[in-house]
Amino acid sequence: MAMGAADVVPGVSGGTIAFITGIYEELIKSISNIGPQLFINLKKEGVKNTWNKANGGFLLSLFIGIAISIFSLMRITNHLLETYPILVWSFFFGLVLASIFYVGKQIESWKPKHIVFFILGFAVAFGISLLSPSSDSTSLIYLFFAGSIAICAMILPGISGAFILVLLGAYKNISEAVSNFDLKVIASFGLGAIFGLLTFSRILKWLFKHYQTSTLAVLTGFIAGSLIKIWPWRITTKTIEVKDKIINVSQTPVLPNNYDGEALLLPSISLMIVGIGVILLLEFFGNKPLKK
Repeated sequence: MAMGAADVVPGVSGGTIAFITGIYEELIKSISNIGPQLFINLKKEGVKNTWNKANGGFLLSLFIGIAISIFSLMRITNHLLETYPILVWSFFFGLVLASIFYVGKQIESWKPKHIVFFILGFAVAFGISLLSPSSDSTSLIYLFFAGSIAICAMILPGISGAFILVLLGAYKNISEAVSNFDLKVIASFGLGAIFGLLTFSRILKWLFKHYQTSTLAVLTGFIAGSLIKIWPWRITTKTIEVKDKIINVSQTPVLPNNYDGEALLLPSISLMIVGIGVILLLEFFGNKPLKK
């Protein structure tokens, strides 16, 4: 559900949530195992064996949580962003800031090549965050490819799938389709997402298998480069209207003293600390051995 809540916010990545909760590699491996071979196995060995090989319980639980979050928490998340934007972004900023160190320390020895990969990942995420949104498109084929690209971003830590949809000009159409239960648009986007997910997860699985440390360095850079997108104090330069609501899609970060409005500095810093604390707690309980 936390991944779903993150994915509906332009600027926050569900992949980051997967990483800091310790399920990222299992998620990638489980998704990449879905393919024609699974259906062959179903015929040979039956439903129970195939379900276990596909890690079905894990995937079903995860995607039900994401779906519930998208269809229920989207309105709550959008309301909070409209009402308390600085405070919400401050919490996310602390969360993502701490996750950089959490992911980065999984690399036991930072060699020069890993630093280069980190800088590369940082540059890509930072550059994407500065891109300008394109105009809207209602073509079902276009929405299919938008789904394919956005889902790749959703499973990459630091790159927001929702923001990619904004850049592609598809965020407004998808948001309205989900709110109105427009099955034609949802199906087109969903099929594209499935295609992109199954394809890209195999690439990530291969990278983790053969270049795990370098891949972690790039992903750490992705997360670090995304911080500019979730900086709490920003000036809006472009908006879109979704169901009579104005959504900010292009903003310029500023220092708190240059913010056009009440900066709420003390509560914002407090929420950043809370976000950092959440990561520390997750790490603590994640490393604590279970009692038999």
